[in-house]
Amino acid sequence: MLGFFNLDELKSFLAATDRSTWAGRRDYLLFSLLYNTGARISEALQLTPADIQHRVARLHGKGRKERDVPLWSQTLREIQKWCHENKIGSTQPIFSNRDGKPLSRRSAARRFALTLRKARKKCPALSRPNLSPHTLRHTAAMHLLLSGVPLEIIALWLGHEQVVTTHGYIEADLSIKNEILTRLQPTPWPKTPKRSFSNIMAFLEAL
Repeated sequence: MLGFFNLDELKSFLAATDRSTWAGRRDYLLFSLLYNTGARISEALQLTPADIQHRVARLHGKGRKERDVPLWSQTLREIQKWCHENKIGSTQPIFSNRDGKPLSRRSAARRFALTLRKARKKCPALSRPNLSPHTLRHTAAMHLLLSGVPLEIIALWLGHEQVVTTHGYIEADLSIKNEILTRLQPTPWPKTPKRSFSNIMAFLEAL
């Protein structure tokens, strides 16, 4: 089953970033953007201010493919504020380290793990294994699916070439629903009265 955060877990995870520090504010923005756009971590780390236009982020995906994903107005404001405060040029990466060098995938993974360790103190459910920055992409997809967004739209949102690639989210959704079903008490089912053999024979003869 695909790993993803439910809404409470997502809030706990984001709240664990220390926004009183420069690195914490950067991390919060990065993680929020990953959830907002469903971007791969490599796509998010390539973003520059020039890629953000009119509440739309242009993501550069695999095989030089591009796709446009809408941004929440709050996400857009935070990106603009961050770029202004850090004097980030139009073609410079939005996410960098303290030396001004582009943030690497390995560094982003370390920051994710650090935030996750902090979040687990208040949300033990986050102690499950195999959580990574890619979990935020799965989270975006699952929340879209659970909100009733058609699978074809989710495939476009994530940049999947074929809808079958997105089908794993359907299977995960069915697993969740099946788990919920086991918690429900089945309603009593009235027993069907037994039909006598003679009634059955009479029915067959009448055909």
